[in-house]
Amino acid sequence: MKLTFRQKKILFKTEVIRPWILSFPSRRFRLRYLKRCLGKIGDGASVLRHVRLLEPKGIFLGDRVVINQYVLLDGRGTLEIENDTDIATNVSIWTMDHDPNSETHESRSRKVHIGHHVWIASGATILPGVTIGDGAVIAANAVVTKDVPPKAIVAGNPARIIGQRQNSLQYILNHHPLFR
Repeated sequence: MKLTFRQKKILFKTEVIRPWILSFPSRRFRLRYLKRCLGKIGDGASVLRHVRLLEPKGIFLGDRVVINQYVLLDGRGTLEIENDTDIATNVSIWTMDHDPNSETHESRSRKVHIGHHVWIASGATILPGVTIGDGAVIAANAVVTKDVPPKAIVAGNPARIIGQRQNSLQYILNHHPLFR
């Protein structure tokens, strides 16, 4: 398949320029770029280096959201993350997959909504169509295939409830490390 000049230009921007900008050690530089390319980025949000974005216009971040290094955010099917949510390193949040029953391997996109004061620990994977309730905790390496109720603590593959969070959810995140 031969690409047009326009297609090559778009590919260069998404595969070369965007990763370079998102790996740059200046938080202000990255934030300026993210304000232009994301659907929304709230006040005090912190997006650390080496984050990967798929269709950034479909990604909406609330106030004081913390996105740590090497996180993949998929906006192809709309991704909403509410205020004071903390997403640890190496987390993948997917909004698009393939229909396993399709004769043509058809793609399908489904919105992912993550409530406020959610903590998603390292290595977790969130699959398309999932809603994570306010204050929920997703344990390290959990694979979330179904909705998570508010304040539930889930772990495993597939993730299942292992506890309940006993927190008033009044804290405010403020994580802006230098050079990360």
